[in-house]
Amino acid sequence: MKNAEKIILKAEDLDGYLTKKDMTDLQELKSMYEDTMKFFEPADKDKIVESFDKLGHKLQEICKENPAIKVFSFETEEGSHAEASRVIAKLRDQGTSHQEFLYYVQRAYEMLFRLAYTDEHSNEKGHIIVKTPVTSPVQNYAVHKIPDIDHKIENTVMCVMLRGALLPSVIMSKEIEEYSSHRYVTPFALFKINRDDTKQENNMEYVLNLKNSFFNIEELDGKDWVFADPMNATGGSLVTVVKYLEAQGVKPKSIKFFNVISALKGSLRVTRALPNCTCYTLWLDPTLNEKAYIMPGLGDAGDRLNGCDKKDNPRNIIRLIADYGSNIAGLYSDQFAKIEDTVLE
Repeated sequence: MKNAEKIILKAEDLDGYLTKKDMTDLQELKSMYEDTMKFFEPADKDKIVESFDKLGHKLQEICKENPAIKVFSFETEEGSHAEASRVIAKLRDQGTSHQEFLYYVQRAYEMLFRLAYTDEHSNEKGHIIVKTPVTSPVQNYAVHKIPDIDHKIENTVMCVMLRGALLPSVIMSKEIEEYSSHRYVTPFALFKINRDDTKQENNMEYVLNLKNSFFNIEELDGKDWVFADPMNATGGSLVTVVKYLEAQGVKPKSIKFFNVISALKGSLRVTRALPNCTCYTLWLDPTLNEKAYIMPGLGDAGDRLNGCDKKDNPRNIIRLIADYGSNIAGLYSDQFAKIEDTVLE
């Protein structure tokens, strides 16, 4: 669907979804983090550790009261927590190279997929039967059991909020394909949405550009919408897209929002504004600064995934895919073929 319209959502509209307790919790966490920053220069490691422990306990307490916010370390067995910590530490590190960053984002989304779809024990199993390269004395096969989750994943549409969300969405679609007994490749709905970074967090605007968005609105009705954006700072982009689609008369069966890092404020806004949405995040950060950047955060995930666009010559979706190179294009060939069909049609 293409037209020349722009849809704008303002920050004050988003804050209307937050409860009085939400605002109190957010202010307490902001104060706690401001106290923590006092130990950053010069770095007092013992005090930093102590402060972050207190922040973590407070975040865990809040999430217990908000079951639609699923944080990997709060939901999984203790043995998995070190894996999450190590992945996030590598992603945060300013010394992590571009290729390493891609690798750890892929690991993050594999972990999030497991949290949402396969960690819950089920006696229903599927089977993967594999023909191996061993042909002597006869052709050999191997059998591997996997959870039967077709009913969870084969009604899914990947909703992509360009541009940092493109590769994470493709990774999630690949995971769905690998777990589907029918090799289901998700349809894609591509939304060109940006926040106006000339503004502050308290007066931010989220602009959905329909002219440069590509989706089949009939393909979205009654489906399970999956959004995969590495960072959820304010929740504004997701709420803008979903509220626009609902205003067009299409309703999701469910919404899942997958983030590598989310600020608590973004997760609360999303789950308050969209009651049928569950947020899955590998790591929850406590607060935002006045520019709506997550703190401590990891920088601009889109630039670290895709490289920076030239200001006067931004890449379109096809050029962005081309820049990923043959290795990534080959790994996710089914997904990129679907995206190209969506854009070109």
